[in-house]
Amino acid sequence: MSKKSTLEVRGTLITVLDDAGQKFISLTDMLKAKDGDFFIADWLRNRNTVEFLGIWESVYNPSFNYGEFATIRNQAGLNNYKISVKEWVAATNAIGLKAKTGRYGGTYAHPDIAFEFGMWISAEFKIYLIKEFQRLKEEENDRLKLEWNLQRTLSKINYRIHTDAIKENIIPRLIDTQDTALAYASEADLLNVSLFGKTALQWRTENPDSKGNIRDEATLEQLVVLSNLESINAVLIHQGLSQADRLVQLNKIAITQMRSLVQNATIKQLK
Repeated sequence: MSKKSTLEVRGTLITVLDDAGQKFISLTDMLKAKDGDFFIADWLRNRNTVEFLGIWESVYNPSFNYGEFATIRNQAGLNNYKISVKEWVAATNAIGLKAKTGRYGGTYAHPDIAFEFGMWISAEFKIYLIKEFQRLKEEENDRLKLEWNLQRTLSKINYRIHTDAIKENIIPRLIDTQDTALAYASEADLLNVSLFGKTALQWRTENPDSKGNIRDEATLEQLVVLSNLESINAVLIHQGLSQADRLVQLNKIAITQMRSLVQNATIKQLK
């Protein structure tokens, strides 16, 4: 599924789609910044445009149909010559232009080609388009760095849990026999009791004014442990353990991991 973001260039909102990691800029939106009547077909029929597209495809597209391209290039610029983006893509197997339908319908182009198209609107527009696109890329890179650092930190935390587990010989048991005797309606509540000591309904009854639920109000440490418990519970289910036995084991694991996390300096830096 394509992901959408938006650029604002001199007051014009322009859609950018991320299609399998490759970004495409909406030429249809860019046209809104052009004074007077101008169509993508007018740009595509120009001989200089065809030459540029052909060179771009020859560099980036090993499946480009040079035979059909040569025919189109010979006709480009003639008064009776006309070709649509769909026809261009179908004839040459081009990848730099896309004609999309549906929710994000319109004509889209690889950034290299969109920048070239921007010159047909104005030199100023092209410069600001490049500037805004670079800003978008920088913001995405910053977000990816943040996500990577978070994943790296969580990996360190999980490693600490593993090393602490080796040292731990006696695990306190907080779940009593009454808890293990109860049958919980969902696996989610089984995890809730293992970690929080209560079901979602019990928490809701105790916190009637809260806008969230038991997990919305959880600490970062609790969310890390909860994620681990979900994976471990799946393994225990596969092993055929009863709900009562799983509750006891999950509770022990929750206690051990929470002890590690609340004393861990790394996770405190995330808060």
